[in-house]
This record gives sequence, structure tokens and C-alpha cells, in this order.
Amino acid sequence: MDQLSETAPARGPRRVSASDRAYEWIRDAILTGVFQEGDFLDEVDLSHEVGTSRTPVREALHKLQAERYIEILPRRGAQVHVISARELEEVYATRLVIESHAASEIISQGKQLPPSAMSLVQTHHSAGLAREWNKSAQLDQEIHALIVAQAGNEVLSGLYNSLRPQQVRLAVRTISTAPDRLATIHAEHVEIVEAINNGELDVALDALKRHVTKIPSLMQTFK
Repeated sequence: MDQLSETAPARGPRRVSASDRAYEWIRDAILTGVFQEGDFLDEVDLSHEVGTSRTPVREALHKLQAERYIEILPRRGAQVHVISARELEEVYATRLVIESHAASEIISQGKQLPPSAMSLVQTHHSAGLAREWNKSAQLDQEIHALIVAQAGNEVLSGLYNSLRPQQVRLAVRTISTAPDRLATIHAEHVEIVEAINNGELDVALDALKRHVTKIPSLMQTFK
């Protein structure tokens, strides 16, 4: 037997630091709606919830600020980031550029989306019908992130996933403000997936443009 294999220590499961644990707990609480836009977060309360001291919580908050989940305000503390009308427009514009490029790359490479794409579309629709807004929003992000990932550009996927905090909360706002759009959103998801799988680039790009666009009724809810 090779000497290295005899002496190499066994690798156990990765240990999660207190800071990472706090980060994941707070991030998930924001994404699932436990903490709403504009809510202030108290370090002492968070440390009790996570089961850590305040130092890991503080470290987690700085990381969350860098990812635009929260803002740390002088003498006021940490506040869940409030999305503005301008940010909404910028997120939609960025998404459209990335997702259109991804669709073009997938089709030009002769690839299709994995079967899980349509399964996600159906699960997303079911969550919407059940008025599980946060679950619906997260599934919506997963659908589009899957499309971007299928293009095979890891840098592009990383950039797209950095939009997740805004995208999930915008999706919650969209569907909870205008639940009558659920059927339209579902139909557009189906059209996008089928067009990509059929190699119909013009159809896919048109559907994406209709899907990732400003909604007048939604815009009125932003300052």
C-alpha cells in the first residue's frame, strides 16, 4: 500500500464556523421573510437565536452588508436592505442581459435544460397557487439560475447568483402584490424552457423580455 495512503488522516465533515452559522441563519431569515425590508436587526437577539456570541454575528452582518442583504447605519445598527425603484430597474436590466446571453449560449451549443427545469416550473406554480410567496420566490430564482448555469459560464453564474437577495425579495413583492399574474408567470416559464429546449432562440428571447420586465402595478409600490 502507498505510504501516503497509510498515513493520511481521514477527512471528517467540514466544520462550520460560528460566523458562517450566523451568516446562514440571518440570510435565510431574510430570504424566507422572517425579517422584512426595513427591519432593524439587534445583535443581542440574533446571538441568542443563532446560539453564538455577538462577535460572529457582527462578522456575519458585515458579510451580509457586502452582499446587499442589509445596510449597517451609523448609530442605528443593521437594517434589512430596502429595494428602491431604481434598483428594481437595474436588477431587471441586468437579469435580462445575463439570461438572454445564457439562452443564446445553450442553444448555440446544442444543449437543453435538464428535466429538473420543468419540474421546478411546476413546483413554483403549485407554491404560488398555495400562496406560499417566499417558497414561490425562491423557486423562481432557482429556475432562472438553472438556465444561467446550463450555459456553462461559472463567472456569469456567480454574477447572476449575487443578485439573489434582490431577486427573491422582488419576486415576493411581485406575486404578493399582483397574484393575478401567477398564470402569466407560469405560462412564460413554460414558454422559456420549451423554447430553449427546442432551439428556438427568437421565441426564448421574446419570452424572456416579456418575463423580465417592469410591471407598472409593482413599480408603484417602490419609492
